[in-house]
Amino acid sequence: MDSDDKQVLRGRVYGAEPTHPGPLSGQTYVELVGGPLDGLLLDVTGWTRDEIDTGVALETELGQFGPGGRSLYDPRPGAPGRFDWNGDSP
Repeated sequence: MDSDDKQVLRGRVYGAEPTHPGPLSGQTYVELVGGPLDGLLLDVTGWTRDEIDTGVALETELGQFGPGGRSLYDPRPGAPGRFDWNGDSP
């Protein structure tokens, strides 16, 4: 993915409808940092502290394993609004 592609993703919400790709008011988001989903926002509204602390494995075609693969993101210590990329998984 080149830098132009990454700019298109920035500020969009992971899994959102293409017609409404941006964040919605009243929701809680974290920013995905690094990896194939860099710059996307992840809606964590209603997540428990344990769920947030565990991190996520998000489906993406953009990662190392292509369609059906997942990108792994973990919460950044000391920065509750950011999840850092930790690699890809099949």
